Amino acid sequence: MEIDGNNKSPHPEEIEQVLALLEKHKLVQEMMHKQNLPALHKLLEQLSPQSIGRIIEALPSNDHQFVWNHVRDERKEEILLGISDSMRVELVADIKPRDQSTMIRVFDLHEGCLRQIPIESRTDLAGAKPIWIDLVTPEEEQLVWAREIFGVDIPDPRELTDLETSARFYVEDNGEIHLHSDFLLDREDESRNVTAAFILKKGTLFSVRTKELPVFRLQRLRARAESGYVSEAKDILLDLYAANVEYSANALESIYAEVENMGKLVFGARISDDEAEKLLSMIAAEEDLNGRIRRNVLDTRNGLSFLMRRKILSPEQHGEVKEILRDIESLDGHTAFLFNKMKFLLDATDSSISINQNKDIKRLTVLSVVCMPLNILASIGGMSEFSMMTKPVPWPIAYGCLMFAMIFVAGFTYIGLRVYERRKNRIRSQSNQGYNYII
Repeated sequence: MEIDGNNKSPHPEEIEQVLALLEKHKLVQEMMHKQNLPALHKLLEQLSPQSIGRIIEALPSNDHQFVWNHVRDERKEEILLGISDSMRVELVADIKPRDQSTMIRVFDLHEGCLRQIPIESRTDLAGAKPIWIDLVTPEEEQLVWAREIFGVDIPDPRELTDLETSARFYVEDNGEIHLHSDFLLDREDESRNVTAAFILKKGTLFSVRTKELPVFRLQRLRARAESGYVSEAKDILLDLYAANVEYSANALESIYAEVENMGKLVFGARISDDEAEKLLSMIAAEEDLNGRIRRNVLDTRNGLSFLMRRKILSPEQHGEVKEILRDIESLDGHTAFLFNKMKFLLDATDSSISINQNKDIKRLTVLSVVCMPLNILASIGGMSEFSMMTKPVPWPIAYGCLMFAMIFVAGFTYIGLRVYERRKNRIRSQSNQGYNYII
């Protein structure tokens, strides 16, 4: 099937075909069959990247990620270049970065857009005139190339550690500007802050880190897709910081959704101790992520403040930094609110555990109160005096009467406790109604 990639909107039959396969997959998934997935893969292979991008945007939100996960990795970047920025942010944020032992990307400006230059040897790097060199866990040989060709002191990303603020942002005597900033990596199986080192020298930005990050991928796609998005190395650095704040905001939105779901569990039906234990683990994980986001945006603020103090930014860039700082201020309020909300949920979950324990203790207390008179009767029945007093009566009758008396006393005690409990609840209910009436 030949698909025209220049159409402005996907054909309705294409969307219908993809939706039909998705519905079939949802049905057969419950029956432990996957025969429709090959058909979906085949259809996606036949469609052009532009058509796949438009189909993903036309699908319901809960199907975006499912279709995206079944697109080959080799085609994803071309698809991302042709979709809206909001959809690009959503899909890039869910891409699991790959750990690659060797990665060096070199970009220059071509017709107002970033263009990646293929680098296969030292000669290729020496002949380039880049504005951005991005290194992700490079080999020592590649670090040596960059250091010798551009005369810049690039640190080994494996040696980047937590440093004091004074050591994270500084200017060398030769004019090199060094910044070490944290960038958020939020995944289902991993949530951490990754340190990235930046060096600005003679109109070129060098970035070094140990992991591929969604923020960097998003920045590359935007700068390649939009003409005039960047015009110099400092624009790239500022846009990386802005994308980091945007990525942190998206992570906060996911925390809000998780907190809302946890709140429904806490304040819904009675939760068991096992459920409460899972809730405590979930709250701890979300609180840890919230703390990482708070530290991340704080570090971004420090980096931007350093650039402003050095007076190296143009008036337009200065205004952009102020916009980013305002966004960070708004995120600070959200993180503080989430901390308080999760502390409240933590206290409520702990209270649920205490209530469950109190109920267990109450049951044991009722049992002990019921058994207390039985213990007295049983001890009396075991005395020799009881045998002497019941000597004229056959022992089966005597002890049968004792057992009957014990059952009667236990039942009477239990009924008495139930009546007392109901009366207490009725008095409490009347008191609450009177209080509500007064209000």
